[in-house]
Amino acid sequence: MDKSGANRAGLTNTNLYLLLTGYWWSFIEILQVKYLNNIIEQDHRFIKRLTRPMMGFKAFHSAQATLEGIETAHLIRKGQLNQEGVPAYRQFMALAG
Repeated sequence: MDKSGANRAGLTNTNLYLLLTGYWWSFIEILQVKYLNNIIEQDHRFIKRLTRPMMGFKAFHSAQATLEGIETAHLIRKGQLNQEGVPAYRQFMALAG
């Protein structure tokens, strides 16, 4: 997480909610790593480039499905879901259900 106060406040509120509902064992640990945000932003640059011309989404579920598909295809292309001897389209279909 970067040094954004909004992120810290949101995670603190989520931890408080988990405590009040009895899920204290699943707290979210807050870590500040200096260069981690840059790595995440570099990885999302590809997704931002693809979604910018779409002019936004009308419904949350359609945005979620579209972004999950884009991220999955990108992970397969980068080789992070590397399965030896399995073509990329078969990996995608196996994950898509």
